[in-house]
Amino acid sequence: MPPQVASIRELHVGQTQLAHAAMRELRTAYDDAPAFIGAFSPDREAAVAVAGFRTGASLAWGRYLYVDDLTTALEARRQGHAGALLDWLISEARKLGCTQLHLDSGTARERFDAHRLYYNHGLAIHSYHFARGV
Repeated sequence: MPPQVASIRELHVGQTQLAHAAMRELRTAYDDAPAFIGAFSPDREAAVAVAGFRTGASLAWGRYLYVDDLTTALEARRQGHAGALLDWLISEARKLGCTQLHLDSGTARERFDAHRLYYNHGLAIHSYHFARGV
């Protein structure tokens, strides 16, 4: 049986160091984020999985919660931590009056496990996201 996620909580100013190791798995230049949550295992102080998110409103989506980043420390993967974070984010979106949850994910082969997680939590591909540097 995989280890249980002990708790999921929002990280406030002065606590982002608890998320740093897990976030470095995805964002090597991570500094800070306005809204951050972490999954904490009872046997370590630092978060084993983290998510950065924000809320917004747009003509296309109405009020939404956007997940900027969702990542798990390498040694804690495949233990349900990212899924627990997604569950929390969905609940938080409802609590905040959002009608949708959005995230973007790369399409490279190394993202396939993440895509499986998203599908298993009810997310689907609804559009292409186009971008370019200027």
